[in-house]
Amino acid sequence: MQAKPLLALVGALALTTLTSCSNAGLLSRRPAATNLGLLAAEQRRDPALSGDGRLLASIIQRGGKSTVVLQEQPGGRQLALKHLRSHQPHRSPALSWNGRYLAVLIQQGQHPIAVIEDRLRGTLLRLPPLGDAMPEALSLAPDGRRLALQVVQGGQQRVQVFDLTGLLEADPPAGRP
Repeated sequence: MQAKPLLALVGALALTTLTSCSNAGLLSRRPAATNLGLLAAEQRRDPALSGDGRLLASIIQRGGKSTVVLQEQPGGRQLALKHLRSHQPHRSPALSWNGRYLAVLIQQGQHPIAVIEDRLRGTLLRLPPLGDAMPEALSLAPDGRRLALQVVQGGQQRVQVFDLTGLLEADPPAGRP
């Protein structure tokens, strides 16, 4: 009985692989992507682009601590983050559509917590601690209205989604209300 679901899964994976291979052929006919070469001198990880592609958040090592850096694209000019300097280390950054909101995990005591900096208003929203659940990674909806948080609790991983509608204004694409 269990062989059929396993075979179906293997078949689905094979189909995905074949689809990926055929898409790779299509991509090879297009012009090569341009490498902007930004920040090659520093080790970076956890890149996150705003929905409009205008801002890049990434994590660097600064003073022995993981620090989130926000930069304009394609120029690379660093933008100030008022509230995150004193809350290190950082990991798993995420940006809203226009980059108004930057969500990141910070270390608070023994536990990481999720915070969101509202760059327009200059405020910091802290999500309450989740008991013994340890946040591992996060993802912010493009409009900033929902936050998905991957947590580990009792050795099990799960994802929780938080509705931020009453806490944050929407950050819609340009031209949308």
